[in-house]
Amino acid sequence: MRRVFSGTAPSGRLTLGNYLGAVKHWVAGQHETESLFCVVDLHALTAEHDPRLVRDRTREIAGLLLAAGLDPHACTIFVQSHVAAHTQLTWLLESTVYDGELRRMIQYREKARKQGRRVRASLLTYPALMAADILLYDVAEVPVGEDQRQHVELARDLALRFNKRYGQTFVVPQVVLPDVAARVMDLSEPSRKMDKSAPEDAPGVIFLLDSPEAVRH
Repeated sequence: MRRVFSGTAPSGRLTLGNYLGAVKHWVAGQHETESLFCVVDLHALTAEHDPRLVRDRTREIAGLLLAAGLDPHACTIFVQSHVAAHTQLTWLLESTVYDGELRRMIQYREKARKQGRRVRASLLTYPALMAADILLYDVAEVPVGEDQRQHVELARDLALRFNKRYGQTFVVPQVVLPDVAARVMDLSEPSRKMDKSAPEDAPGVIFLLDSPEAVRH
């Protein structure tokens, strides 16, 4: 069976967009692949955050993945920071990637603009951590939304570069985009995606734990 890896960050509460674009597909394919699904909690540290909320959201997301239908007997569900090899491999990949490649990442430019003068260095190097998440497990496929495609393509480039320099080490993964809902948009601001880090009262975002009344309104 081909091995698949994907993850979601506890930077906020899961939305309908996360379910339609990712979780629903994870559930459907878990019996056809060797699937690893990760709550990538270290990724939530790239912006201003409350440590308590990161812990709470990590547990909440893990519970929602189970509630949505992921079966721990059919797939592996784990928390990124519980596996030290993620950060260890990140250093090797930071020593493989170039500064210009990181600064060209669209998400870096967008998020740095929002953070203003208090941009964390980890926001810049975040793609190296994501590449480590992927390459660590020799996965063949990485299902992601359209907004993460550029990061997976960088992971492919780093795998090829590392293999050429140090010898055959990593499997070069393929990007897999969902057939539908690759980028679910905000219902009030259709020019931007439905974002789980949006305020909980954001009118255009439907969170999975919203009450039926909140969804209707």
